[in-house]
Amino acid sequence: MTRILRRLSSLTRSQIPSLNHTHLRDLSLLGFALAIGILAALGAVAFRSLIELFQYLFWASGDSFLDQVLASPWWMTLALPAAGGLVTGPIIHYLAPEARGPGVPAVILSVSAQQSTIRHRVTFIKGLVSSLLLGTGASVGREGPVVQIGASVGSSLAQLFRLRPDLRRVCLACGAAAGISATFNAPIAGTLFALEIILMNLEVGYISHIVTAAIVGSVLSRAFWGEFPAFEAVPFQLDSYFELAGYLLLGIAAGIVSICFVRLTYGLEGLFGRVPLPGWIKPALGGLGLGCLALALPQVLGVGYETVNAALNNSLLWNTALILLGAKLLATSLCIGSGMSGGILAPSLYLGATLGTAMGILSTQLGVAQGLHPSYFALAGMGAVVSGTTLAPITAIMTIFELTLQYQIILPLMIACISSTLVVRFLFGYSAYEMKLARSGVNIVRGHDVGILRNLYIREFMHRNFAWMSEDAPLKELYQRLMESPFPHFVVLTSSGDLAGVVSLRDLRPVLGRYEELKDTLPVRDIMSREPVSLAERDTMERAMQVFERNHFSFVPVLEDSGSKRVSGILTKDDLLTAYDQRVLKDRVLSCPLTVR
Repeated sequence: MTRILRRLSSLTRSQIPSLNHTHLRDLSLLGFALAIGILAALGAVAFRSLIELFQYLFWASGDSFLDQVLASPWWMTLALPAAGGLVTGPIIHYLAPEARGPGVPAVILSVSAQQSTIRHRVTFIKGLVSSLLLGTGASVGREGPVVQIGASVGSSLAQLFRLRPDLRRVCLACGAAAGISATFNAPIAGTLFALEIILMNLEVGYISHIVTAAIVGSVLSRAFWGEFPAFEAVPFQLDSYFELAGYLLLGIAAGIVSICFVRLTYGLEGLFGRVPLPGWIKPALGGLGLGCLALALPQVLGVGYETVNAALNNSLLWNTALILLGAKLLATSLCIGSGMSGGILAPSLYLGATLGTAMGILSTQLGVAQGLHPSYFALAGMGAVVSGTTLAPITAIMTIFELTLQYQIILPLMIACISSTLVVRFLFGYSAYEMKLARSGVNIVRGHDVGILRNLYIREFMHRNFAWMSEDAPLKELYQRLMESPFPHFVVLTSSGDLAGVVSLRDLRPVLGRYEELKDTLPVRDIMSREPVSLAERDTMERAMQVFERNHFSFVPVLEDSGSKRVSGILTKDDLLTAYDQRVLKDRVLSCPLTVR
């Protein structure tokens, strides 16, 4: 049997010479993309089914969730959101803190700083607590949890088969794309979400794998739910190019609303953080506040797609739309700020629909845009607020286009989304996801070049053989070593081998005038730089780049661990540039479909 397999292998290599290692890798990764797409879509289906089950169990019967809420007694509207927070709070706090909040920031952090590794338990805990919260009426979206569930599936499968970090990143992105695609039945939106928001750059070499996972997610969602329209939009029409000015103003207003949304959400998070109570009980406080608000405006509970469809069907008055805009802003901020699990994409669509409706109706009543259907503004407003909160205008544009399949909306949508993004960038600078990470001390910078450095680790490029001095060595030994060594700097170690400091020509200059007097009596410890900046082996090269830029060092000591003083090597600026050049060259070779023999 072994001889037969070897013979087949030799025949394959001789008859198909173009089937090289790169092609085999791509084929195997396509198989992973298919499997991840299937599993992520099934996760999205199970998640949505859980939400519907909890809504059926907890609320009165009705055709929609809003009808269920309206048919239930007032005390349930008040108590159920708090009860959901009380049950899920301890689960999140003790078992999976990364399940708190929108979910997407945790996925971005995993890609940028954790080698695309997500704990296996996140898939189940995120799905359970988010579905329970949405089932009890939490004012959050289901898209963020679905992204985290899909990304966790992709990461877990990659970890199971021990794929290298760059392939784990692709698997994670495939899971996120499949989740969004299954939720909205929108494979293009799912693909762009993974590229623009999760990866923050265009992975050209692997885009086909992400597209494959998104298509699989969409196909499976259609198999379970049919050809469903996510929103009931009226046919869009642009009668005059002068109307584009109105969409520009709408985009500016959407940018301001996006900033208010992000600031209020994380402002309340800071406020809840200062409340002298255990962290696990704070989601219950947020749920109680939501319940009080819902007694007056039950439309703020849940995902809120009923209100979005009402806006798209021109069934809202302008003042009602403005009231619901402010109420939803507060309701979602209470939920996310108190530590509940849920997304911000659906609330952003809600805010955009109500904002657009109010501006559309007021424009027609004031005679600024006669004959303009307010639902046109509602559609554009949905994309504009999503663009402002995520700083991902291409994803926002294609999401609304794919949900409506109306090409006429593209130009107004582009103007509204881009203007909203520019307003947020100039006046604020952070998306909702980036703000979450920044508050945790993680600074995410967009761009392909930084993305390369994020996935390179210092331990792979540092020098383990390095020049060092004892802190007890006299000045003359340091002088002699500097004259003989090609390195203008030394790591200084204690007698036990721990890092004491660094010494260089710059430290030596002040005492050279008294060299003959001090050469035998002055120890290195008295002239070295104490408490030097250091890095750890597990740090990324992006972290190293930030250290070199801030301090203008030529080298940095590398410690075995961030909490250790044991030096395992040094990293120089040249090492950083070499690592970058090697990775760029490798990516170009791997993404090239042809190989030179």
